[in-house]
Amino acid sequence: MTDDEQNVVETEPAAAAVVFGDRIDLARLYTADLVRRGEELGLIGPLELPRIWSRHIINSGVVAPLLRPGLVGDIGSGAGLPGVVLAIARPDVDFVLVEPMERRVAWLEEQRTLLGLTNVTVVRARAEEARLPQRLDQVTARAVSAFSKLIPMTAPLLRPGGEMVLMKGAGASAEIAAAEKAIRKYKLADVEVLELGESIGVEVTRVIRARVPA
Repeated sequence: MTDDEQNVVETEPAAAAVVFGDRIDLARLYTADLVRRGEELGLIGPLELPRIWSRHIINSGVVAPLLRPGLVGDIGSGAGLPGVVLAIARPDVDFVLVEPMERRVAWLEEQRTLLGLTNVTVVRARAEEARLPQRLDQVTARAVSAFSKLIPMTAPLLRPGGEMVLMKGAGASAEIAAAEKAIRKYKLADVEVLELGESIGVEVTRVIRARVPA
């Protein structure tokens, strides 16, 4: 890829309007800021601009229908993928964005204010050390760690019967197989891989969904 190709920002695909509906302007504002400052702040890599919508924004947004009204934690929120994107798409859900790095926390706080996301709280902490106001109904994470490591990291944060909704790559099924010991230890139920996005013609997003004991 040439330097010119690296700097070309992906045109907003038609699927964005399907994912965000009447919240599309907020998604555009967030994406534009991520394009403008994301590389400088170490939030996205230099090769991400030509696929910023498809690989990051819509890839995160298609998870929104899996969420329920309640409290959802996004672990290792980083640039706000998927936490900020999901908070835009689901104003009826409350989000806690958990992120240990100070500059990323500052970015998340900026986005919360800029976008008027009253359904977002930002907590600076590692997941294992997070002191949350209450147990979570659901927890999500993207590009944080293997499923086997995410289980002990996130299960204690969930209320009884709470749910993991973890974004994964093509190896999601293999990650479940490799996490057999942790799945048994934490008594996870209904562990499955969901493939999202195909119905709106976008690259498939894979999610591992699992439930902790009630």
